[in-house]
Amino acid sequence: MTVANQKGGVGKTTTTVNVAAALAKAGLRVLVLDLDPQGNASTALGIPHHAEVPSVYDVLVDGAPMRDVVQSCPDVPNLLCAPATIDLAGAEIELVSLVAREMRLGRALTAYLRDQEDRDERIDYVLIDCPPSLGLLTINAFVAAEEVFIPIQCEYYALEGLSQLLKNIELIKAHLNPSLHVSTILLTMYDGRTRLSAQVADEVRRHFGQQVIRSTVPRSVRISEAPSHGQTVMTYDPTSSGALSYAAAAVEIARQGAGEGGIR
Repeated sequence: MTVANQKGGVGKTTTTVNVAAALAKAGLRVLVLDLDPQGNASTALGIPHHAEVPSVYDVLVDGAPMRDVVQSCPDVPNLLCAPATIDLAGAEIELVSLVAREMRLGRALTAYLRDQEDRDERIDYVLIDCPPSLGLLTINAFVAAEEVFIPIQCEYYALEGLSQLLKNIELIKAHLNPSLHVSTILLTMYDGRTRLSAQVADEVRRHFGQQVIRSTVPRSVRISEAPSHGQTVMTYDPTSSGALSYAAAAVEIARQGAGEGGIR
């Protein structure tokens, strides 16, 4: 699943790491691919990602095997991460001249998943955290995935830019990845005390119907604090409202996957 929204500040990275941690805590093997040069997903998972660390950059630009860059999350068994380093900031330019530049992540990921299956260490879910722009990094993520997972914040500009994102997904589908589709939409930063949150939630549900999962993620200090401790909220404060909301969202996603013919 590629976690994407071209609007910044909607909770993409927070959603990626917390849903991944919740699925892993339930006993599934989960891989997070950090494609954002800021490396926030790597930070939240407690994964070193300074300049010398082998990273997704080496996979995309130098063709390194993904198994050489994947690390285990120290706090959550079954949770793996291919980190991002600051080198990724230049990858957009370096990829332009490379052969099959849109396919490089997909090919490396397919080879890695096959290798894991051969070792009897099958990965159940892959979540890809994208930068908030539609460059070659995000296009690689769309080509590598079957599903798009969109977090939408319950605020005034929630649907701004979403139509452009959906058009871009259709373009990728038409030209590069026919199996790509929006499978999951999660409402984040929900504030039950305001009429605005309820109105935005209603509007999103009216537009997207079954793709919107029932669980909503509230505004939460605990969710914001967790990354500064190199943790997800699932380990930082497992009983907080944020952790419980992400756990509920993960259950819905797993059931959705089972309904489509088994856990991916």
